[in-house]
Parts: sequence; structure tokens; C-alpha cells
Amino acid sequence: MISPSIDILVPVWNSPFETRACLAAILACSPGARLVIVDNGSSRETELMLEEFSERLGDQGLFIKSERNIGLVAAINMGLARSDSDYTVIVRPNVSVRAGWLEALVNAAETAGAGIVSPLFTGIVLPGLATLPPGCTIMESSTASFSTILVQTGMRMIAGAFDERLEESEWCLKEYIRRVSSHGYRTCVTGGITLPCGAVQQFGSALRREEMKHNSRSEYITRWGIARHYAVYFGAEADAASLGDTVEAILDGARQGHRFSLFLHRRQYAAFRKIGWNGLHTGIELHQLSLLFPLRDLLRSVASLRESSPDLQAVRGGSSVVFPGIDGAIMCDELSGSIRGCTTA
Repeated sequence: MISPSIDILVPVWNSPFETRACLAAILACSPGARLVIVDNGSSRETELMLEEFSERLGDQGLFIKSERNIGLVAAINMGLARSDSDYTVIVRPNVSVRAGWLEALVNAAETAGAGIVSPLFTGIVLPGLATLPPGCTIMESSTASFSTILVQTGMRMIAGAFDERLEESEWCLKEYIRRVSSHGYRTCVTGGITLPCGAVQQFGSALRREEMKHNSRSEYITRWGIARHYAVYFGAEADAASLGDTVEAILDGARQGHRFSLFLHRRQYAAFRKIGWNGLHTGIELHQLSLLFPLRDLLRSVASLRESSPDLQAVRGGSSVVFPGIDGAIMCDELSGSIRGCTTA
């Protein structure tokens, strides 16, 4: 039996067979939890199935209905408003849970002191939620998915609900993760459980969804600034033991949604892994440079990164460090100022 009180919130819009299978799996694999079902304007066939399923739950279930489709985020907020448990776990019907899934999420939240926890997924590739580095079971992240996500109620009472104006799920979650981070709450991914995740049912036209995504991204940038990608090179002589303050600044930037690619010589790479800096945050990636031709490898890797991140900002690890082939590289001690500049952009 799980000691904290837990509500499992399932927002539903049609797909009665997939939804029934999801609900049955939750019921079988989640002892002690209450099931909160939100019918988001489904067809009569789905509505009847949900009513029949909910009747058998008694006090362990709550059925909430919207007469029309009000959008995923609004439906989730409708369910959260009726949840007073210690944790609420949102599960969409495209996910199939299994034994031990709930314990893994709660254990990760309590071990890491996190306000938000996501599992890993298979089936649909979700950035940052597919795998963790070897030896890492819990990592901080700026990525989560409404497919399955644990939310701590105490955090939600302070930070508020999800913003329904950002109906596009990716940017709504980015904004919420950034908002709760400003209150000191962390978001984590746990490798303690991996859940199969099918395709998400789409509502509305592709044109309308693209418009929502564009508007949500613009609103996020207005509030929190532009997320940037940094490439950091410390030079061959830098000792990992002297880089603690720099790594802490990098971690703070990752918590604000920025990405960091750290290019390390073999000795540095081994030291970073030994300290545990390979498992700090999914937004921080370690790249081990070639032993024979490290600078050539660095140039090639940075060029590759710039194909997907044209505004990549190079960072030098010291005053005597040369970032080969890069003009305009900033110093590590300028990093915090650069991040603040992105935030106020």
C-alpha cells in the first residue's frame, strides 16, 4: 500500500476501446489510488462506457463530465480542481501502465524532492523521455509529457494550474516547468519505469494545431525568454575538480530550459562521470573528444550542432582557452549574464 494519497486523472475524448483498456490497467496496477475520469465532450458511446466503468468504482472513483470538448489542458485543470490528494498522476488513454508504475513515480518524487515526475516511454519517441545515461535512475529535466506525469499538490497550490491559453501541450508544459522552477520545485525523469505510449489522438485541423503551437511558443518567449543552446569547451588542461562553480551555473541554466553540450577531453570526461555530472540534467550532454584529433573532432561536432541550432553560443572555459574555429565565444564567467539576457529578451 502506498502511504501518500494519490489521484489518477484520466482525461478522455472518444477512443472507447483504448480508453477502457487504459482504465482497466490502471485499476489493476494502482492499489489504493482514486481514479478521476474527465469526459471531455466524448461521443455517446464513450460516455456510456465511462459511466458504466465509473459506477463500479464507488468511493475509489470520481466521474466528471464536460458537455463539449474544452481542450486537453482545460480538461486536466477541471480534474485537478477536484483533486485534494498528495499527488495527482495524469495518464492519457494512449498509455498502458503496468505493475509497480505508481510506486516508481512516487518513489522518484520523494527521493529527488521533485514536484513533477515523468517516466520513460517506448513506442512514441518523446525528446528527453526515451532513455537516461548508464547508471542514472533519476535526472532533472525541462521536459515532461501529459501522456503520464506526476504532479505534487503542494507545488500546484503555490504555482497554480496549467495555463489554458497555451493549449499546445509541449509549450504549456515548458511554461509550467519553468514556472514551478521559479518557486524552487524541480522536474525529474525516472528510469525506474518505462511505459508503452501510443500515438496521441489529434483534435482539430493540422493548420489549427500549427497555429496553436506558434502562438504558444510566442507566449512562452514573451514570459520566459528564448531558450538557447550553448557549446562549452574547457580546454585540455582544465581539471574537473576546479569546475564546480561553472557546472552549477550550467545546471541553473538547464533548469531554465537552456541546452548545454560540454566537450571534454578523455581525462575530463572520465572525471565528470565519476563525480556524477553525466546525470545532472537531460539538458546537459557530455561529449568525449577524440584522443588522437580532439580539436578536429570539436570543430566537426560544433558544425553539426549548428545545423539544428544556428544561434549556438560557444563558451570558453578560461581566459587562455581558444575555441578553435569560433568567433564570438564568451567566457564561462559571462555565462550567467548571457542566460539572464536570454530570459529578458
